[in-house]
Amino acid sequence: MKVAFATQDLKRVDAHFGWAKNISIYDLDENGHSFLETISFDGDLQEDGNEDKLAPKIEAVKDCAILYVAAIGGSGAARVVANNIHPIKVPQPENIEDLLKKLQDMLKGNPPPFIRKAMGKGKERVLNFED
Repeated sequence: MKVAFATQDLKRVDAHFGWAKNISIYDLDENGHSFLETISFDGDLQEDGNEDKLAPKIEAVKDCAILYVAAIGGSGAARVVANNIHPIKVPQPENIEDLLKKLQDMLKGNPPPFIRKAMGKGKERVLNFED
């Protein structure tokens, strides 16, 4: 599954989604993770009520199952959730590698329902009622 991180310094989750200069995207499963890409954003990213700045960010994370942020506004959160992406706020800046390790450990055990749902994003759902 793809996981996105809102980051200013490319090392930690330390950015508000709307203000983030960068979004780093990784592919993750229970066996490990790999870096896919970092998408950088220019322009005035400060808090201003300008909802247009969210569109390219939503587009950047649309294939991701989980989005880690330092903070996210109500409208940004609604748009992320509407795209079947689970936002997770971290209370203080946290290292991306540490978060990837924690998430990977969670996948190895009995992941909570929101993680199981995120793991299925983009996969065809098959229901077999005969079982």
